[in-house]
Amino acid sequence: MSFRILARTGAALALLMGASCWSMAAQAAPQPASLQVPAGFHIATYADHVPGAREIALGDRGTVFVGSMGAGRVYALSGGQDGHAPQVHVVAHGLNLPVGVAFYRGDLYISDTRRIVVLRGIEDRLDHPPALETVADNLPYRAGDHSWKFIAFGPDGKLYVPIGAPCNICDVGHEFGRLIRMNPDGTGREDVAYGIRNTVGFTWQPGTGTLWFTDNGRDLMGDDIPSDELNRLDRVGQSFGYPYCHQGDIADPVYGKGHPCSGFTPPVVKLGAHVAALGLRFYEGTMFPATYRGDLLVAEHGSWNRSRLSGYRVVAVHMGADGGAGPVSTLVDGFRHDQTPWGRPADVQPLPDGSLLISDDLAGAVYRLTYDGHAG
Repeated sequence: MSFRILARTGAALALLMGASCWSMAAQAAPQPASLQVPAGFHIATYADHVPGAREIALGDRGTVFVGSMGAGRVYALSGGQDGHAPQVHVVAHGLNLPVGVAFYRGDLYISDTRRIVVLRGIEDRLDHPPALETVADNLPYRAGDHSWKFIAFGPDGKLYVPIGAPCNICDVGHEFGRLIRMNPDGTGREDVAYGIRNTVGFTWQPGTGTLWFTDNGRDLMGDDIPSDELNRLDRVGQSFGYPYCHQGDIADPVYGKGHPCSGFTPPVVKLGAHVAALGLRFYEGTMFPATYRGDLLVAEHGSWNRSRLSGYRVVAVHMGADGGAGPVSTLVDGFRHDQTPWGRPADVQPLPDGSLLISDDLAGAVYRLTYDGHAG
């Protein structure tokens, strides 16, 4: 696929995140003019001043809600129509890694490391947000990695919440490394899937209602293994292998003995080692060329300890009529210059007009990808 460098930028990205443990490099100045997209596509800054921008959720009235990594805040972007930059509101603050946001029946649900909170009727109160209400407390927590949570409501009206492994590699039974769901009021918690190291992105396929999710592979097995995974849940209770088996066919050198990979569900697509595949959504809009309709768009946050960086892009996974997936093509690239990243895509969210929002937690910005078919 041919690419070209675009120079359509919005307002300058001036407010940046500070250095943090999840950023593999010191904060760099954003360079959205370096983003590369296929001919006929255009990308511009939708909003800056969104430090740590992570998961994106859409309100009923067009409000764009954005969780954050490290900033402790949740943002609402309003009024971003007709080429105007949206107004940025802080609707929650003082939270612990509020990465996840999910909008449901007028309310905004937000993840914390140990609880789920909600802002009732938030679109009526962007300038004067209501007090946070806790709907689910005492979520499993252990000091370590992967305590932040991407969240989403499924077609069953349940809130889905991941419980990531508190480590790079460890055997913690079924307490961690799983996906759970609950009623909107926090009751009725139940397990959905196991053997998941850390999913920071899941979504449901239009028409089938099938759940698809990304899972990040373990570190310290080399540059090229194991791969990050794109998985499909076909029944409640499936196990996807962690910590015993990685990418469906590699036994873990410590925990794999006695747990053959044949006993677990393999990934549908291997996305590549250390690409850090995070947020994903199905594209059902009509703005992009018809070849993208029904594809799964995935944000690859990028590697942090690979000798040559990988990821740092948004990809499109073609979905087959037979339920399979692949091949994978690059949709947005250029978030790094060789070994120096300036941005890290974290989530993707189609808008009703068919354009696509992309969050970037390193540059503290949200971009909008459009298509008009014109190369210039």
